[in-house]
Amino acid sequence: MTQQLEFGLDTFGDVTTGLDGTVVPHAQVIRNVIDEAVLADELGLDFIGIGEHHRADFAISAPEVVLGAIASRTRQIHLGSAVTVLSSDDPIRIFQRFATLDAASGGRAEVILGRGSFTESFPLFGFDMQQYEVLFEDKLDLFTALLKQGAVTWRGKTRPPLHNQEVFPPVQAGTLKTWIGVGGSPESVVRAARYNLPLMLAIIGGDPTRFRPFVDLYHRAHAQFGTPVLPIGVHSPGYVADSDEQAREELWPDFKQMRDRIGAERGWPPMQRADFEQEVNDGSLYVGSPETVARKIATTAKALGIARFSLKYSAGPLPHERLMQCIELYGRRVAPMVRDMLS
Repeated sequence: MTQQLEFGLDTFGDVTTGLDGTVVPHAQVIRNVIDEAVLADELGLDFIGIGEHHRADFAISAPEVVLGAIASRTRQIHLGSAVTVLSSDDPIRIFQRFATLDAASGGRAEVILGRGSFTESFPLFGFDMQQYEVLFEDKLDLFTALLKQGAVTWRGKTRPPLHNQEVFPPVQAGTLKTWIGVGGSPESVVRAARYNLPLMLAIIGGDPTRFRPFVDLYHRAHAQFGTPVLPIGVHSPGYVADSDEQAREELWPDFKQMRDRIGAERGWPPMQRADFEQEVNDGSLYVGSPETVARKIATTAKALGIARFSLKYSAGPLPHERLMQCIELYGRRVAPMVRDMLS
């Protein structure tokens, strides 16, 4: 490792239940997410990422608004998306919103751009799914032009051209840290290198080391483009409790409920306990005691040479109180142990 590993947390604002099983209203879920981010800041964690969704089981559709509220109550943690669905949004408005967040937070804003694993935003905002690829490519091209600051002249396929157009507010530090979120497409890895942007790998199943070829591809692409390699991060789900048994037993029913609900929409069979145990033991579920989770993160960090690990700590209806416990253990115990293992 050539630099100290950063520790992040990601959440999609999953609609949770209380400890008594009562469903928590969306508004309270959003307030709870803000409290979770405040705790992460108090623990010295490096990043909090808020996902964008437009469906009943996730409470957050406007991450930048939630991040603005978090900015007002935190001091050092970096604030970003996980991810911003670029294809169904306007690149200029995204840039303006995150530039505004950057100003309000004193330079702590980041954005992770992706196509998203859900498609509800396309019909909601009037976009054609048949343009799935061209929309992302076109809008990414415009967004990277905006990152250079100053007046923009640009022509693409999906919106009118811009001629010497200035966009406000400018980013005070001169650049907005922008990642490309990738779920498993070699073309997306090369695209990130071509646009000279850091790479965030969403590894949500299987052995994390199977992504090593993507890391190598990213390095080779940068070499061919003549640009230095930029940071690589990993986003993966997990849950920390006092013991391995407690973590598995607390997470399993809620993780299965979330997985089966989404799987039913996509034609997946119901998740079996053996599948869950396989992912915990050898896959991309970082579940267990602080020691167990720390060892697994350290192994992934060494295998992939990453600069940031972000734990997707929310999982379906898993209660806010347990999420807070997970964050506490992740910040106080997991992160220091991983740093020791990598030193």
